[in-house]
Amino acid sequence: MLRELIALDNTSKVWIYQADREFSYDELDDIREELFPFVDKWSSHGANVPAYANVFHRRFLCFFADESNMSGVSGCSIDSSVAFVRMIAEKYQVNFFDRMQYAYMEEEDIKIVHHNDFKPAVDSGEIKQDTLFFDNLVSTKDKFLKNWLVPLEESWHKKMLR
Repeated sequence: MLRELIALDNTSKVWIYQADREFSYDELDDIREELFPFVDKWSSHGANVPAYANVFHRRFLCFFADESNMSGVSGCSIDSSVAFVRMIAEKYQVNFFDRMQYAYMEEEDIKIVHHNDFKPAVDSGEIKQDTLFFDNLVSTKDKFLKNWLVPLEESWHKKMLR
């Protein structure tokens, strides 16, 4: 059951899929034409899931599920959302599953650094401790709103510098 993000409980679960490139505005329109109906019909154990999904910053496909009044989103329901993400990936020739790419903000642009290039970029000063990184591991709507984008010095990414 498609809801607005603001209507979902702050404890709502979130799943974030980072594309390896930005989508064009035309692609975004097409993706949303498929995404919103999928979420509207998303169910778990036969019950509609109060949910929201959208593409943020032309790159991040995010699903939110409000489990506050239900027993939780089932494995099969999660599998159906992953299948949807895989379908979008194939259709638009993007990779949502490369966890070795880290996204960060540079002024108004989103940049990507590969895991192997991360430490050298920090050592050279290209990436600083106050550079804002996307933490795609946040687990709830509240954490998404407050901690999805945090300085490197507060992010789990800093562990990669050891």
